[in-house]
Amino acid sequence: MSEERSEHQLRHPRDSTLARVEITFDAADPSALAAFWSEFAGDELELTFVWSDAPKIEKNRVHIDLASTSPEHQADIVARALKLGAEHADIGQRDVPWVVLRDPQGNEFCVLEPRPEYTGVIAAVVVDSPDPLASAQATGHPVVRSGDGFASVRPEPGPWLEFVRTDDSEPITNRVRVRWAPAS
Repeated sequence: MSEERSEHQLRHPRDSTLARVEITFDAADPSALAAFWSEFAGDELELTFVWSDAPKIEKNRVHIDLASTSPEHQADIVARALKLGAEHADIGQRDVPWVVLRDPQGNEFCVLEPRPEYTGVIAAVVVDSPDPLASAQATGHPVVRSGDGFASVRPEPGPWLEFVRTDDSEPITNRVRVRWAPAS
C-alpha cells in the first residue's frame, strides 16, 4: 500500500467492537500522527489516520479533550505533548484553566484541568454545532447535561461527547471527523 493511500488505526486493545466513538484524522503523515496520538489515546476511542494532502486552513469542528487528575498531571501531559511536537494554540480561549494545543499536524486539542466527571484518559470528544442540544439528542444517547451553548452525552464505554455552540460557517474541509455508535 503506498503512503498516499495508507491508513493507520489505533484500536481498542480488548475488543474494537466495544469502541462507541471513532475519530478519523486526515493527515499528511498518518504514521507520524498515529505515533503521537498513541501516547495519549488510552483505550476509549478508535482512532484512524488517513493520508490527505489537503492543507489545514481553519479550526477543526471536532477535537479531543484529554483528562488530568491533578495540576501536576495536567502539566506533565502538556510537557509530554510539547516534547512530542505539539505547540500551544490560541483559538480565542482567553483566560481558562485548560491548555489548548495543536498536535504536530495542526489539529487542536485541550488538556483539561482536573474534573471529577472525567475518569478516562480521554475526557471528551468535542463537536462544534449550531444547535448543541439537537445534536446531542440525535446521537440516541440520553443527554446527561446541557446549558446555554452546550449539551453532553456519555456513551458507555467511552468518553463524553460534548456539543458546543458555534456560529461559524461550515468548514471548507473536515480534517477530523467523529462517528459514534447509536444507543442500543
